[in-house]
Amino acid sequence: MSLTVIQLLAVLLLFVAIILSMARLFIGPTTADRLVAADTLAVVSTAVIACLSAVFDNPLYLDVALVYGALAFVGTVALARTIEGKS
Repeated sequence: MSLTVIQLLAVLLLFVAIILSMARLFIGPTTADRLVAADTLAVVSTAVIACLSAVFDNPLYLDVALVYGALAFVGTVALARTIEGKS
């Protein structure tokens, strides 16, 4: 399993995105900042799962990424509505 330069660059950029999102999640002064950081982490995690699908050449991971992305979106919307005060 040898990674190409493009795949290594993608992994590096995803790692940087995870680090920056985690920093905002822990430092974020408001709850909204933390919620956006958590949503960004969910999107990056979905991208990582999709990249794993390409690296391992297994399309099953794409199904997992799709379900994870949908659940993360629903969770973010639910938390945003809770913060906003509507039920």
